[in-house]
Amino acid sequence: MIRGAVSILPLAFGAALYGFAFGLLAAQVGFTWWGVGLMSASVHAGSSQIVAVEQLAATGTVLGAVLAGVALNLRYVGIVASLADVLDGLPLRLRLIAIHITGDENWALTMAERAKSPDVGAAFLMGSGLVMISVWTASTALGAVIGAVLPDLERFGLGFAFTAAFIAMARGLWRGRSRALPWAVAAGATIAAISLGAPRAYGIVAGALCGLVAISLMRRRRAAAR
Repeated sequence: MIRGAVSILPLAFGAALYGFAFGLLAAQVGFTWWGVGLMSASVHAGSSQIVAVEQLAATGTVLGAVLAGVALNLRYVGIVASLADVLDGLPLRLRLIAIHITGDENWALTMAERAKSPDVGAAFLMGSGLVMISVWTASTALGAVIGAVLPDLERFGLGFAFTAAFIAMARGLWRGRSRALPWAVAAGATIAAISLGAPRAYGIVAGALCGLVAISLMRRRRAAAR
């Protein structure tokens, strides 16, 4: 757990920056600091929180915001499934805790370290996850505290912090032009869905599904060529 907690610190620092920005903007649309902190601790998914807050600010409907966040979090079904071997043997209570504190960053780090060393397992995942959820909750709540007493921050372009964070995350996942097709398909499907009037969260889900189909077809074609 200590190894996981130390290894995740650089990623936690990056999450703290855009978590702070999220807290600032959430306060600007009316969220209290404790509401932001509670949301971060219970949802613990930055991208879906951002989309949910934007949806709530745009439409004023709680149900729409919840559905938007849930739609974007569907990717965690696959993430949790990939952790079956890691969590095998843990009591149900610890498995549920591990699943809750698993985010994109500590999941990716755990799987990368596990590929290099098979002894990396649930303890590493939970140590890194506890750091991430603590940093994320604290940074978003702090951002909301400061955002509540500052003037409108959108005019300073702070909203671009989320876009910049997602660009940085995408850059880390880039594996070269040979795998550009699924990216292009996902982007095209997302743009098409939103252009047709679908909510942005569902546009992202549509893009992800189309990207997965593209990956599957590419793998089948390569397998057939062999």
